Amino acid sequence: MTIPSPLVTLGAVRLGLLGPLPDASTPSVVEQASDFLLTRQTVNRVIYLGADGALEAAVENWARRLVGNDPTDDAAWGRAAKLAKQGAPAEIDLFVTAERTRLRLRSLESLPHRILRTMEMVGDRVAVLIFDKGLLDEEDIFAANILIYGKSDGPLIKKIGARWFVTPGPLGPNGGVIVLDDSEAEIHAKLFDVSGNLRATEILALPKPTKLRVQGGA
Repeated sequence: MTIPSPLVTLGAVRLGLLGPLPDASTPSVVEQASDFLLTRQTVNRVIYLGADGALEAAVENWARRLVGNDPTDDAAWGRAAKLAKQGAPAEIDLFVTAERTRLRLRSLESLPHRILRTMEMVGDRVAVLIFDKGLLDEEDIFAANILIYGKSDGPLIKKIGARWFVTPGPLGPNGGVIVLDDSEAEIHAKLFDVSGNLRATEILALPKPTKLRVQGGA
């Protein structure tokens, strides 16, 4: 199975992972967990590991509440032009705050549609992200240092053989939210529930990639 090329991010990465939305939950749970990751955990990006379109629905509703029924960039320019002509200072301040928040929503992503898998670099480690770990193939497993999946009964951060298996579990009181942080020598994983309570921490210790040095002849 061919996996999309990884996004290479320079510098320290704080990656937020959201587990799937349970059937009985409301979409506001996705917004609650996303807001926690963006504002309190200050992650660079958030990836939703579900397969139901819940993140897209939550982001659209969130954006409409922030700026009105048309949250597009074109509409933002129109609102800015109107305020520049006749807006009071307080109105302009509110506009800037709302637009900054709207633009921050671009940090929220879902797995690619149809294939529901992607590849990311977390520091110098390769992570394969997938909705259903049952669909992992040999190519996925061989390429990855970290295997991240969404479909599960509960959260798990466990090393099996030479690789880490990571899932936040469904969004709920027992988990659903993970932050991966590579700002230190090893990747740190923190598991939270949807209310932002810390449930577990783990260091994803892995051997550093070997650097091959070739000496030339005389």
